[in-house]
Amino acid sequence: MSKTKHHAKEKFTMRVAVNLILIKDGKALLLRRLNTGWKDGEYGTVAGHVDGNETIANSAVREAKEEAGIDIEERDLRVVHTQHRICDRYEYIDFSVQAGKWSGEPANLEPHKCDDLSWHPLNPLPVNTIPYIRLVFENIEKGIPFSEYREPGV
Repeated sequence: MSKTKHHAKEKFTMRVAVNLILIKDGKALLLRRLNTGWKDGEYGTVAGHVDGNETIANSAVREAKEEAGIDIEERDLRVVHTQHRICDRYEYIDFSVQAGKWSGEPANLEPHKCDDLSWHPLNPLPVNTIPYIRLVFENIEKGIPFSEYREPGV
């Protein structure tokens, strides 16, 4: 009797990211990507991957400190949009969280990855805003809590 090896099928997994939505006087805090190899020259939000054993709120607080040097309390965050995003290499669930308040003045703490961190009018957002981020802001304005985005060509 021969033994057959069974290979466990690897389950599909998605990556999880957080976008920090900061709005002041009708303007959003945006950063322009630089030297990352992905969407360089385009505007996005303070954002990042959620690390293992880290909550969405933990991640947003960490990214705010690492990228913009501001302090946010988890209790001051609320999820304003969730997006399923299909990219060329990965699929993501993105949580966009808005901070009602923060302390400190935003500063570019990652100049090797960002060449501009500044406040931009919500309407219109810069022409070179990352398309899925533009969709997030449009949906927040319309009160739409969930969207799906597929990068062109994928």
